[in-house]
Amino acid sequence: MRPKPILDLLESVRVQSKYPDEILVIDGSTNNETLLVLENNKFPSLQYYKVDSKDRGLTKQRNFGIAKVGDGIEVVCFLDDDTILDVNYFREIEKTYELHPSALGVGGYISNEDVWHFVGSNYKSSIKEYYYDGWKKIDGSRFVLRKKIGIDSNTKPGFLPEFSHGRSISFLPPSDKIYEVEQLMGGVSSFRKEVFRTFQFSTYFEGYGLYEDADFTLRLSKTGKLFVNTAAKLGHYHDSSGRPNQFLYGKMVVRNGWYVWRVKHLNPSLKAKFKWHVITLLLTFIRFINIFTTSKRKDSFFEFLGRLVGWFSLLLKKPELP
Repeated sequence: MRPKPILDLLESVRVQSKYPDEILVIDGSTNNETLLVLENNKFPSLQYYKVDSKDRGLTKQRNFGIAKVGDGIEVVCFLDDDTILDVNYFREIEKTYELHPSALGVGGYISNEDVWHFVGSNYKSSIKEYYYDGWKKIDGSRFVLRKKIGIDSNTKPGFLPEFSHGRSISFLPPSDKIYEVEQLMGGVSSFRKEVFRTFQFSTYFEGYGLYEDADFTLRLSKTGKLFVNTAAKLGHYHDSSGRPNQFLYGKMVVRNGWYVWRVKHLNPSLKAKFKWHVITLLLTFIRFINIFTTSKRKDSFFEFLGRLVGWFSLLLKKPELP
């Protein structure tokens, strides 16, 4: 349901220094607008598939696409349709597999969402800053608050603490280095094709599929290594079309977040459980405060309500773990 963004993405693929051997578009649209755009704009090696309701949804469409990948393909890349690639994106992904032959997956790096500054190795950051590997940026208000009350993440970016609520790979700096991680963002990820002989994206994550990428890569990382190459850059230009309403989004944040946490840490300690609930309720409260501090009051209210309902629903019925 995003014909213009996917065309922009494909135009950035067209000029890649390493053009992909195969491009699969798995379209879950309920209209033909994406098909018409692709019929009017031809791209080499592109195959288009329109799926019906039984295969519609992020995880189902990814699994559908994996089954269509050609026999000679060694690495499968996934891209959100609202991204734009730097010209060397695929070459940098390929280079990472060459440098790390044991890698099961490699992620790209979103470069347009944060402003980083290089400050060197002896910099002492303030509580309002985030510092990593010689780089700093302004830290998010939720993390500043967590630091003040002693419940900040205690792991490197891309690793999930025992109480979950870690820092994602967006907290890796634009250093052009390769970092080992245990989770990747699905819309900028790649995996060796052989991985899919034993792993699939979980159909627990229906429809929009929030956190399906964390679930998949956390399970995969238990069997081998994953990396992010911060030189494999792309821009992410968030497109609101095709996304759920804020109430459902807020509910998914909590319930899907609980599911991912417990898939990774099946038997967390009592202290970790307490921290998970405290941070979840703290983030819910912050969304409540946003009703009065942002211009998107309606969105903040319904997301707050969704998070609250999601948390209470865990007391009544938790998601079934695999």
